[in-house]
Amino acid sequence: MGALDFLFHPKQIAVIGASGSPRKIGRVILDNIVKSGYRGRIYPVNPQEKEIAGLKCYPAAHQIGTPVELAVVAVPADRSLQVARECGAAGVKGLIVISAGFKEVGSEGLKQERELLAVCRQYDMRMVGPNCVGLMDTHTPLNASFARGFPGQGNITFISQSGAMLVSILDWSFAMGLGFSRFISLGNKADLNEIDFIESSAADPQTKVILCYLEDVTDGERFIRVCTAAGKRKPIIILKSGTSTAGAQAASSHTGALAGSNRAYETAFRQSGVLQVSQMSELFDLAGAFAVQPPPAGDRVAIVTNAGGPAIVTTDAVERSGLKMARFERETIDALHLNLPPEANIYNPVDILGDAGVERYRFALEKVLQDQNVDSALVLLCPAAVTEPEKTARVILELKDAFPRKPVFAVYMGGKSLARGKEMLTLGGVPTFTFPETAVKTLEGIVRFSRAALETAPLPPLRLEGADQNAVKAAFYDVLKDRRVVLLGHESSRVMAAYGIPASPVRLASSAEEAAAISREIGFPVVLKISSPRIAHKTDVGGVEIGLHNDRSVERAYKKIMERVQRFLPDAPIYGVEVQKMVDEGVEVIIGMSRDLQFGPLVVFGLGGIYVNLIEDVSFRLASALTTRKAVEELIAETKAYTLLKGYRGKKTADMEALIDAIFRTARLVLDFEEISEMDINPLRVHTRGATALDVKMTIERVH
Repeated sequence: MGALDFLFHPKQIAVIGASGSPRKIGRVILDNIVKSGYRGRIYPVNPQEKEIAGLKCYPAAHQIGTPVELAVVAVPADRSLQVARECGAAGVKGLIVISAGFKEVGSEGLKQERELLAVCRQYDMRMVGPNCVGLMDTHTPLNASFARGFPGQGNITFISQSGAMLVSILDWSFAMGLGFSRFISLGNKADLNEIDFIESSAADPQTKVILCYLEDVTDGERFIRVCTAAGKRKPIIILKSGTSTAGAQAASSHTGALAGSNRAYETAFRQSGVLQVSQMSELFDLAGAFAVQPPPAGDRVAIVTNAGGPAIVTTDAVERSGLKMARFERETIDALHLNLPPEANIYNPVDILGDAGVERYRFALEKVLQDQNVDSALVLLCPAAVTEPEKTARVILELKDAFPRKPVFAVYMGGKSLARGKEMLTLGGVPTFTFPETAVKTLEGIVRFSRAALETAPLPPLRLEGADQNAVKAAFYDVLKDRRVVLLGHESSRVMAAYGIPASPVRLASSAEEAAAISREIGFPVVLKISSPRIAHKTDVGGVEIGLHNDRSVERAYKKIMERVQRFLPDAPIYGVEVQKMVDEGVEVIIGMSRDLQFGPLVVFGLGGIYVNLIEDVSFRLASALTTRKAVEELIAETKAYTLLKGYRGKKTADMEALIDAIFRTARLVLDFEEISEMDINPLRVHTRGATALDVKMTIERVH
């Protein structure tokens, strides 16, 4: 029994707002429940009716006189509160509130929706909606919705935040012959949301694949936790539309500009094992493939084709996708050489030529599927005069069954003459496509899921030692007391030191003479930088002087910086000039953070310095994922900066241990302090031994 079993397998259902009029929503819902073959008790509720569709009608839910697990509510919004109270008093476990007129219509509707939720909380009832189409379970069977028709039985759950999308896909499924286990309309998600239904569907034995159309995610932290667990058992495929409302980032940091509005969603989906798609066609291509094909053991693909051009296109698509072209065993190559025409290509892709008949297809496909270096196969067929599309389809189906652990996809590149063969393959459980790129993209999704599902137990976490949280709190207190949110360089330096993030110490000077004195104390050569909360990019206004080797050059540089800044930005508040010791050469990288309202701190890593926004050689992770050495290494390895760090064209290898530690400590810092809204360490210079943060920008906010 699942936690939401009363929604999908209720023993009794009340339809509140049922009507004698066939055109009313309440009557459509009642008729859909009956026509779906639902085997439980059905109770229409309407104080104006005595009987509807041959069923006794009741004036209110609490007057039915017997426990009811599920109530479908189709009354005007202003009556829904009273109905909910009556259902609560009657012991109803779950409500599906079809009614519209809640938060989607404005502030008054939002107030009413909150009151409705409060009633549900009071009586410990769970609610779907309001403003939803309803839900269906083909295996119960149950159609508790006002949609037209009932899907064929299958193993795909479809969860949709859009009611229009749900009914459109339902109608499309009839033409495609695609079966489903569940259809779920989320509506306004006042109570139950996409996370609840993903978790429930992951536990549903009739569901093999979970599809979602989402416009937002309700609880980022729980979403990641649930999807990470569920995604190891069943593929979760999401089409996310729109952009995140949490995407408005301050323009002062490189990270804010790089993160963009939807980056956190993309990162969270990938991090939790979700397969994200950008088109509806991809959503259902993947769903159809997962529903009928086994997960492959690896990423090695074999191609069997009767045409060279399409084979080249397919090979290019395989390599672009990150899959690998399988390298055949010698035994396979010898067999192909002996039994195929001399002009045939016996290496991958296997080109059996345009005059290939069904037996040539049979021989070549069987041989490559027997090869232990092949994890999956793509069969290409182009319509030539001697092509036998239907007979070839039967052979593909036979061999698919003979090798049940290796996915087989087909690409029938044509139209009318291949239609019957395509239909046979689709009905027989072989995903079939018109063009190879689509087939490869779908196969790559299956491989990606298979790879994630095979991941081993969690690795031991990295340990944070020597962090001084009180020092960070004190630094933030001083900034906020000064009625600022942007830390100055010397303040950021204090925060870095408190968390053991290596940074070149910064001292603040308020005069040219003081700058020279500090320089003598810390040692030449030094760098001078303007200190102002309103100047984020100091070089743009002439606010930086480097390579200063004596008192005179420091004093002269101090005066130049002050003159330039006052000329360009006369109204900017100036706190002085920061003095910083110059450090050894190294690879310059960026470590940044932008806090997403839904998923928390989003960490960026990549090539740093002045070209960071121009080149955009960056990778992203949620800070919550950067807990192990492997996770941090993968973040680094996704960038071109990694090539430089490993030693490029004779350069010495940079200190990877120091870099990994700096990224980990940064992730912990931004997780420990919600006050940090944005942060850039740019550049962090990674030396052959050690690393040094040269410039740190940090923006904070009050946390209530």
